[in-house]
Amino acid sequence: MTNSSQKPLVSVIIPTYNRGWILREAIDSVLAQDFTDFELIVVDDGSTDDTKKILDDYNRELVVIRQSNKGVSAARNRGITAAAGRLLAFLDSDDLWLPGKLATQVAFFDANPSAVINQTEEIWIRNGVRVNPKVRHHKFTGMIFERSLALCLVSPSAVMVKRSLFDEVGLFDEDLPACEDYDLWLRISWRYPVHLIETPFIIKRGGHADQLSKAHSLDKFRIKALQNVIENGKLDADARQAAVRTLQKKCAIFAGGCRKRGKDAEARYYEELAANY
Repeated sequence: MTNSSQKPLVSVIIPTYNRGWILREAIDSVLAQDFTDFELIVVDDGSTDDTKKILDDYNRELVVIRQSNKGVSAARNRGITAAAGRLLAFLDSDDLWLPGKLATQVAFFDANPSAVINQTEEIWIRNGVRVNPKVRHHKFTGMIFERSLALCLVSPSAVMVKRSLFDEVGLFDEDLPACEDYDLWLRISWRYPVHLIETPFIIKRGGHADQLSKAHSLDKFRIKALQNVIENGKLDADARQAAVRTLQKKCAIFAGGCRKRGKDAEARYYEELAANY
């Protein structure tokens, strides 16, 4: 890690909540990177397990921020606000980095100074078993906005971004309890290319009970994110049309699910929302 008297080039941000059972592995995967000009910020979002003891064991290797439980967006935003680096990288506390991640992404920015964001490929582990992502999860490089409308094609643990980008597009939306990353990537990807480094440098682990991507009714939050990006008035005509089509499709599917569960009022809301566009 960088000397504490100097500003680091990279700030790494790990938000965590009651992940003491797996947190050490995430932290250690960062501290084992061969690139050392970084600070590691861990934001403890009100954990009630042994997270505090685990973080205390690292002494001065970490910058630890503690706050009451406010959700992953607020935790990441707290880390961004505290970050000293010009480049920011995120790691979810249930994921791991492989050796060389930071060095490779920093080298990409050095070779491509106009780039503002890049991500790496990833290895998926579900319930301890390696699985292959479905075709629809295939990552692309470049202007990926329209491809990203149907589902999120950027992983927080895989990205590195220039700090200045958040001054332009804003932080994670703290009103979204899930799909907050989908919302942010849409705000970024209609403006800028998202570059892909095709080597997998993260292990993305899933299947556990507290995984946010398993939350019920995720499309409700994707619809809200689509509303946000449509109504900000900054999309060009083609991008807006594509976003509206996706919103209408998701509203129809979600409303149909509501009707099957007898939630007619909620179904009408989403049917009317789609009709408004």
